[in-house]
Amino acid sequence: MKCVTHKNLAALSAEARANARLRKNFNLHSRLDDPVQRLLNALEPGTYVRPHRHVAPAKWELMSILAGRAVLLVFDDDGIVQERIELDSATPVVEVPPATWHALAALETGTVLLEIKAGPYVPAAPGDFATWAPAEGSDAARAFERWCHGAHAGHRAPR
Repeated sequence: MKCVTHKNLAALSAEARANARLRKNFNLHSRLDDPVQRLLNALEPGTYVRPHRHVAPAKWELMSILAGRAVLLVFDDDGIVQERIELDSATPVVEVPPATWHALAALETGTVLLEIKAGPYVPAAPGDFATWAPAEGSDAARAFERWCHGAHAGHRAPR
């Protein structure tokens, strides 16, 4: 039996705050080749989740907010925001369809998501990341992450 407590969420968030990337995940699945991947993902404001999509193989991704608040942005191929979804107590679950450009930003400290997606785990290929978005670790990535906090439908990703 696997149980997740508020104490576990707080500890995972503390690990995320101490991590240079400002995030930390905890796998609930036992193997990377499990047919269903289940994990907790602790995110802190300032962590950069580069816009990406799951194309090969095409996979959906379900996210449920367990603590804090986050924003999910959905983009078209040119980096224009198509939809802004705030994950909070009013909208606690979202499913991202396969091959959909999306990015995630934590809106408050202590944000933790439960993520469920089809397995097995396959590392992202270079084509899975948006070319119109900056690479992780760059100054532009920090600015992009801050931009995500206030971006709305119709806004173009900064270049």
